[in-house]
Amino acid sequence: MPSRAVSGDSGFPNSGPPVAVSYVMPVLNEAGYLEAAIASIVGQDHPGDFEIVLAVGPSTDGTADIVDRLVAADHRIRIVENPGMDIPIGLNLAIAASRHPIIVRVDAHTELAPGYTSRAVATLERTGAASLGGVMIATGKPGLQAAVARAYNSRYGLGGGAYHGEQATEGPAESAYMGVMRADALREIGGFDETLRRGEDWELNYRLRQAGHIVWLDPQLRVSYWPRSTLLKLHRQFFATGVWRGELVRRLGARNPLRFFAPPVLLISLVLSLILLPLHLTGVLSGWLGWMLALTYLGPIAYLGLLVVAAVTTPGSLADRIRLMVVLATMHLSWGAGFILGVVRGARDVVDRSRTES
Repeated sequence: MPSRAVSGDSGFPNSGPPVAVSYVMPVLNEAGYLEAAIASIVGQDHPGDFEIVLAVGPSTDGTADIVDRLVAADHRIRIVENPGMDIPIGLNLAIAASRHPIIVRVDAHTELAPGYTSRAVATLERTGAASLGGVMIATGKPGLQAAVARAYNSRYGLGGGAYHGEQATEGPAESAYMGVMRADALREIGGFDETLRRGEDWELNYRLRQAGHIVWLDPQLRVSYWPRSTLLKLHRQFFATGVWRGELVRRLGARNPLRFFAPPVLLISLVLSLILLPLHLTGVLSGWLGWMLALTYLGPIAYLGLLVVAAVTTPGSLADRIRLMVVLATMHLSWGAGFILGVVRGARDVVDRSRTES
């Protein structure tokens, strides 16, 4: 039955042992981060039983050896093979192998804050939600990764999604970051859509909401996230994400939030400006038509102003602020280019190769 936010009708037993939890995690080339992610799970204070199910792809950086060592050291950690590497398929495999009523998604590039699980389970019980998430707190090593983290945490970075904001308020939500979900609700809607390679969380929560379930944001839940550490990897990630968001627009149309259309509009105005500028400078475009077309420049000018404001209002050195501007532009323009491609021709076989290629 659909979840309802009614006190006393949460789906949890009123007595008996604490609710058991299954953590599911897709893993691919995460040698530098996996152990810290697992440690953040094992260190949770939730009194119920738990298991960790890793959906392991064919890594090339020594991740497999780390996984083997972790499994040998803790019987609560199990693996399922995910040879195709696709995240939704890996998540469904891990969920199918899970044995407990609450599913907690964790990525190998993230770390759960202390008390995360206890708070999440209590919030599920209090609200009757089927899916709930918290706030992403991006963090990075000094240099470019730190700039990427600042961009993620900034209101200028990812388009205003509630779970990226330090000032987020608790309540019903559009989607859930690193969802804590009821296994029975996931089974009811058929789990993650395996035809998607990006945007799978948003689409899953969309179907939950369409089925009458509640999706909830609890900003007291904090997840540390380690973003990409080079501009090339960042470009690949955001281009692929944009392509798959364009694919979702093809599938769902106007049911996508308007904020997703801002980066492609920016990119189109920038390209048009580059085409029109020499025509204006040489006098080919003049008169009323020239003045009308000159309005195209307002988009890039406004965007440059936004980048400057973002840099000026961010603490750090001049180099830090310049890096932030470059990172923001890379994120927005890569996403916009991918979005346009996804809308025009569909996602097809586009994948995020930022984890598999140097």
